[in-house]
Amino acid sequence: MKQLLDFIPLIIFFALYKLQDIYVATGALIIASAIQIAITYVIYKKVEKMQLITFLMVAIFGGMTIFLHDDNFIKWKVTIIYTLFAFGLAISHLMGKSAIKGMLGKEMSLPERVWAKITWAWVIFFSLCAGLNIYVAFQLPLDVWVNFKVFGLLAATFGFTLLTGIYIYKYLPKDDNKASPSE
Repeated sequence: MKQLLDFIPLIIFFALYKLQDIYVATGALIIASAIQIAITYVIYKKVEKMQLITFLMVAIFGGMTIFLHDDNFIKWKVTIIYTLFAFGLAISHLMGKSAIKGMLGKEMSLPERVWAKITWAWVIFFSLCAGLNIYVAFQLPLDVWVNFKVFGLLAATFGFTLLTGIYIYKYLPKDDNKASPSE
């Protein structure tokens, strides 16, 4: 349910961009993101820091996009968010408090070197996405960027999450409590 809730503002943004324009879509994105935060809080009694950071960036850069009637601001939001995530992961890891381990460490136990590799892989992934967004946003038409933002980055994130899961799987403790043949 929570994952579906996270995608609703993006779906609304895409639909309204196709039906109207980038400015109507951006306004709807701001409103949908605010509603998403409120619903998340009501249902789960908490909101993740990443959601709050993302909402803050959507509100600031979306507001500037609408107020100044310049779509470059909403394009920069994506790069800034990915850059903040990359820096946040790197800094938290260097300070000895890996954010990824903090999120997943309650669910699973992994060697420290695995947590480190996962963290640095995500730092690189977010950095590449930030750089790629700059290229697509400012070198290609707006339609291409919207499709890239909605589908390309989403697919890339899903794929990288899947690869991370596969990598983690081989380090998870194996269940040795299988019934023996004599039972």
